[in-house]
Amino acid sequence: MDLEKLLDTKEGKKLLEFANLEKPLSRPVDLSRAKEITITKETYLEAQSRGMTLSELLETPEYDPSELDSPLDAFERQLAAYDIRVGGKNPVTVELFYQGVPALLPEFMMREIKRGQKMRPELEKLVASSNIISSSRYTPFYVDVSPSQSKLSLRPIGEKAEVPTLAVAEQVHSITVPDYGVTLKTSYKALRHRTTAQFKVLLWYIGFRLQADKMGLIVDTIINGDGNDNAATVINTATSGSLTYSDLITLWNEFFPFEMNAMVCHKDKIKEILTMEEFKDPMAGFKFQKTGELVSPLGSTLIRCDDVPTDLVIGLDNRFAVEEVISQPLMVEYDKVIEQKLEEAVISESVAYAKVIKEAALVLDTVWS
Repeated sequence: MDLEKLLDTKEGKKLLEFANLEKPLSRPVDLSRAKEITITKETYLEAQSRGMTLSELLETPEYDPSELDSPLDAFERQLAAYDIRVGGKNPVTVELFYQGVPALLPEFMMREIKRGQKMRPELEKLVASSNIISSSRYTPFYVDVSPSQSKLSLRPIGEKAEVPTLAVAEQVHSITVPDYGVTLKTSYKALRHRTTAQFKVLLWYIGFRLQADKMGLIVDTIINGDGNDNAATVINTATSGSLTYSDLITLWNEFFPFEMNAMVCHKDKIKEILTMEEFKDPMAGFKFQKTGELVSPLGSTLIRCDDVPTDLVIGLDNRFAVEEVISQPLMVEYDKVIEQKLEEAVISESVAYAKVIKEAALVLDTVWS
């Protein structure tokens, strides 16, 4: 999508609200050490070999670590050392960035894409934990929470009595952590006169969309499982083709001893829930009109994901339901960005989702036969 067209969209205008995050420095910053460092492709290779980003590498003792109260981190000091302003009233153009220090552009892009990911905080509300692994294969845990294993609370144990046991093993099947990515394909001509503040919005949008796609992966894992015969248990509504307040109570009631603290559904189902008589609280309506924050049915955070089939409502205890595993964190093809001036660069990440405890997620089916 053309950048000007993107900025004119609803999502683009929303992202523009974040366009001037930089604040004036409260005190002078020592840039002497930053000016002694020369960033090249080899610096990125060193960071990659050590399992770090460039920003993390720059913070190591041999480079330019930040003081505890430093207003700028090591990468921001690199930008300042070359007078590269990426926000505020007079941000530099992409062309001036290239002329000044092209080797910093890949890390700048990655940091802004990550910032865009944070603008989609719903994903964090669905994941119990996120872990980086050193392989493209991962074997999830199997936790036995069957009724015979449910009484694990503290209680007196007589002499030679059996101690309650929680059975934990590895699942039968491991899961593959696939690569996901997007190619940023543009011409240098289209970007050269854009300011870095404008370019940031495009990068935020990429991160924003990547998070939305991940939510689709999570939904698929919850509904269909991760390949270990752990698809979500399905509960039917009382009447096929109908969703009532009583049906939501039934779903909520089935979670014990877990807590249904999140509900994920398609936009059509969200509308159906929000227009139920039981949720027409005047104060809830006022809050929605004022902030756009959705009502929380039965104490659950209501999350929209249009990858959920229109006839389903997903309930989950986000503390125990799904884990995220990453074999390759977010990466930008730094060599192509530096050498080809953004003609074409792949932004990629290797990520997968696995069930932690199957019983911590349930599906309510509103259309059944």
